[in-house]
Amino acid sequence: MRPRTVALFAAVATVAVALNLRPAVVAVAPLLDTIREDIGLSSPQAGLLTTLPLLCFGLFAPVAPRLARRIGLEWAVGASLVLLVVGILLRLITAVTALYAGSVIAGAAIAIANVLMPAFVKREFREHPSGILGVYTAALNVGAAAAAGLTVPIGASLAVGWRPALAFWVVLAGLAFALWLPILLRSTSVRAAETALSEADQALAAAEDIRGFILLRSPVARQVTGYLALQSFQFYSYAAWLPTLLGDEGIGARTAGYLLMLSNLTGAAGALVLPVFIKRLRTQRAPVVAVAMFYAVSLCGLLVAPAAGAWVWVCLYGVAQGTGFSLALTLMVLRSPDTAVAARLSGVAQLVGYLVAAAGPVLLGIIHDLTGGWEWPVLILVVLLGPMLWLGLGAGRSVLLGDHEDVRGIRSGSVRARPTSPVS
Repeated sequence: MRPRTVALFAAVATVAVALNLRPAVVAVAPLLDTIREDIGLSSPQAGLLTTLPLLCFGLFAPVAPRLARRIGLEWAVGASLVLLVVGILLRLITAVTALYAGSVIAGAAIAIANVLMPAFVKREFREHPSGILGVYTAALNVGAAAAAGLTVPIGASLAVGWRPALAFWVVLAGLAFALWLPILLRSTSVRAAETALSEADQALAAAEDIRGFILLRSPVARQVTGYLALQSFQFYSYAAWLPTLLGDEGIGARTAGYLLMLSNLTGAAGALVLPVFIKRLRTQRAPVVAVAMFYAVSLCGLLVAPAAGAWVWVCLYGVAQGTGFSLALTLMVLRSPDTAVAARLSGVAQLVGYLVAAAGPVLLGIIHDLTGGWEWPVLILVVLLGPMLWLGLGAGRSVLLGDHEDVRGIRSGSVRARPTSPVS
């Protein structure tokens, strides 16, 4: 049994890292109009500022396991925090290229931590991983909420421009690194005494294996991946353009930021509540339907009364987003027969999912410029709920991805789904 203080340090450090995995992306949204006016960006060019990190989320996901196996999981996470600091600080440079370069570096840093932190949680909290993962997911939403609601007020209170307001979040990243230092110091002594790979290390080895793409031959793996992809497309498109949409309806930048913050806070609540109910369900189809309904009501509300009902619509969307993302992560685990397969499925799903999500902000920006309004962009999000629901219903069935012999023999590509007992 590990000392309680060690577990406490690990939990605090996990939350600190999670709080930093969204602000560098979400903080751009409340300032997007100001940035466009200041440096003369078109809507697609502005959307690229939020799309570039998402591309990095997908493209750098396969790099994370390789880095962790070379220098250690804890040191790889520590390196990602240093990289995040560099990416955020680059935004202080006045050159436009530095703004985009900072987004790329920050996205690469977040991608590494995105992949490695669930493995860290599973290793450090073997007895109650789902509870810590719920807190971890909630912290992701809280970090996004803080960036959405506080970036504009921070800039105003400090009487600085949008660049220092964006760079302010380096303080949170620095604090996370300071809290992660005890984990690094402990890992040095622990790893020196290790003689075998831990379960998390084995999972990272599996995630590093490119043969994981063979999993996509299975309908279940494609459904889980597709559900994560469309859920991420929804969130990042919405987060990128909601403040601009509300601004066009006469709502001020600060209030729009607060609304986006409220959406993410309700998302954190949804992420915490879902694990309580999902244990009692034989399949996950009911929450899949509930998530789609919350999304639909919120988006239709934005079409009909975007300003009058804004507080209601953002809360409903937040519940859908937080619950939907937590559900997508849960489906990866529940549909996998063991840790190695879960790691492979997670790596492939994140790679494909974030690449799909990256198209959202740019696509909606192009459609906005072509149509001169937000009706068609929002309608696209509504239409995409159909395939997202269909994929979710498939992924929510009570099945496992293959069986143990099929998965271990993945070289031959014999991957199939088989029924399993109800989730307890």
